[in-house]
Amino acid sequence: MTSEQSFEAGQRFLLATKNWWTSQMYSRLREEYAARSVSRRRPHTVADVAAIVEDLTLYRYFAWLERHLQRMKYSGAYGIVRYYDANREPVLREMNSDDPSDGMLELNPNLELPRYYTSIDIHQHPGGVWSDEVAGLVYEHGARSTTPLLGTAHADLHTRFTAIVAAGCSPSRVLDLGCGFGKSTEPFYSRFPDAQIEAIDLSGPCLRVAAHRARRRNAQNVHFRQRDAADSGYSEASFDLVTSTMLLHETPPKPLEELISEAHRVLEPGGLMIHLDFHYVPDAFARFMHYGHGRRNNEPYMQPLAELDLHKLLRRHGFEAGLVEPFREADDLGPERRDVWRLPWTVISARKRRATARSGRPQRKPAQRTAAKRAK
Repeated sequence: MTSEQSFEAGQRFLLATKNWWTSQMYSRLREEYAARSVSRRRPHTVADVAAIVEDLTLYRYFAWLERHLQRMKYSGAYGIVRYYDANREPVLREMNSDDPSDGMLELNPNLELPRYYTSIDIHQHPGGVWSDEVAGLVYEHGARSTTPLLGTAHADLHTRFTAIVAAGCSPSRVLDLGCGFGKSTEPFYSRFPDAQIEAIDLSGPCLRVAAHRARRRNAQNVHFRQRDAADSGYSEASFDLVTSTMLLHETPPKPLEELISEAHRVLEPGGLMIHLDFHYVPDAFARFMHYGHGRRNNEPYMQPLAELDLHKLLRRHGFEAGLVEPFREADDLGPERRDVWRLPWTVISARKRRATARSGRPQRKPAQRTAAKRAK
């Protein structure tokens, strides 16, 4: 059995290596690409970049490390899966000590999980985030090093996103789609204590972790439910805010259409939909690297999302003209940084059109539903 000390040392080593890969190795690769592209017609497409980069020895090392550092993080001798499997009994005992009578958690063991969700070990997480009792804890631990340049300030990314939401509205009824283990939900139930927060996800193990975290924070205004974001089961016009974080790029095009349509249905007229995801890719080299990341990290729907006309998608489902804007995960990290590898963080937002009577006057806002009716 791997000791706690060995496990932590192994994970720190992998993170340090990934930081070097993210900064120094990526910067050197970009320099080699720039030097090679000077003598050629300016690359405009991903194929143009591939013709230059794929033959570079440094790129092959870069791609190998990206794939296998992630694999070792989860499945190696000091991997997270191995650690939580060995410590299954004590970690589950702690979560099982929660009092379920508060109604914070609603699981549905009969929920039919989509094939696109179950057929891929996303993020190279063995068995996915749904198939094992400890999968939520594995996912929560792995997420701590998703953005290595942020170090221990990774949670600040979610706080920054919530601050953007708060600048545009003060919601009273919030639906967080694909909430995972609750990291995206926590800033909402903390920042808006008078709001009723509903958070849904396909993964039962992740939802158990989310509820456990919320109970430890003494949250009183959130419920976690095992439901499909494309078919949530909530009534029409139940929410004034629908949100998600890092969900859209994990959804194939057809279910994504259904998700956007469902968000529109459950929003009240004038309600806001806002997502934090990956879309704004400013140049051909960045697109090439982003698409490669999706393949190497078992995220095959990254590229379809990046190539999607989001404005057309939003209009097609009845939203007013939306905004697709780059997001800064830290003060010194934004799309202008080309010396480090970073994901193309993007805020995608739109409002549901306000209903109007035949006279052209705005209709009155529907009366606020009780918490029981909102939960359905």
